[in-house]
Amino acid sequence: MSHLSIIPAQASTIAPQVDQLYWFIIGVTAFFGILTSILVVYFAVKYRTSDPLAVGAPITGSIPLELAWSIIPFLISVVIFVWASQVFFNIYRPPDQTLDIYATGKRWMWKFQHLDGKAEINELHVPVGRPVKVTFTSEDVLHSLYFPAFRTKADAIPGRYSSVWFDATKVGDYHIFCAEYCGTRHSGMIGTVHVMEPVDYQAWLSGGGGGGTLASRGERLFSELACNTCHITDGSGRGPSLHNKFGMQEQLANGSVVNIDETYVRESILTPQRKVVAGYQPVMPTFQGLVNEENVMALIEYVKSLRSSSGGTTAAANTAAPSAVAPAQENR
Repeated sequence: MSHLSIIPAQASTIAPQVDQLYWFIIGVTAFFGILTSILVVYFAVKYRTSDPLAVGAPITGSIPLELAWSIIPFLISVVIFVWASQVFFNIYRPPDQTLDIYATGKRWMWKFQHLDGKAEINELHVPVGRPVKVTFTSEDVLHSLYFPAFRTKADAIPGRYSSVWFDATKVGDYHIFCAEYCGTRHSGMIGTVHVMEPVDYQAWLSGGGGGGTLASRGERLFSELACNTCHITDGSGRGPSLHNKFGMQEQLANGSVVNIDETYVRESILTPQRKVVAGYQPVMPTFQGLVNEENVMALIEYVKSLRSSSGGTTAAANTAAPSAVAPAQENR
């Protein structure tokens, strides 16, 4: 059905699954809607009478009929639920290996940041045939990042990270929309995804990132903000070591356990007093208003890079470049 102009082209691996479910629901709805309308007209004509005093025959009911109109809709609902659940999990569970990209919604634009350092506004270049995960947030109001051709969408909520993933299957240019009314210029908050052949994408990517990779930028921030003075590799500082911490769990001072992910690192940078790591004092200052969302993302990538299995590289990064993410972690 994707050739019809009433819907966008199918340009991702998940798009056919979404469309098949969509058309199935439309078909079921149309079938019963039309059937009901026909029966209403049919019985209205068949049992019409010109006698205003006529009394209809008594209705005693039908057990088989009542079971039919209860069981059939139930079974159809179960099929839709199971089918939709499978599609839902496919949409929200990305593969283990993805091309990671960060994005920020801001009235009225989308800003994309590649890990190699390249940044784009209202444009996103990706390779065909490779899963892409976009992690994003909003700098101001509620937005919604929507890729119609990929059949994927999620809200961009201030103070929280959301993510979508897709695996583009066709080279070409596709729309990016904000699907949540965000102000007077909401309709102009649009962009374009450029799906390219892998060779062309690598050529575009090598065109220059302007300032190094996102992780190296985070490393410089980490050092400039003096995070390394508290987050010592061996854990002897006022804040916990960040070495090999991302993706792990940490016990907090209140006894609870938290997963160290993008949201947690961001929260530790901007509101460090909220979740303090057990064994440490809540001495870390907030960086709210001092570090913008792009820099927060850079710091997160730096913390991710400390998962390296190379002890020498990780240790050097931990002591030489801990700054923005570090202070945010001092409470942890």
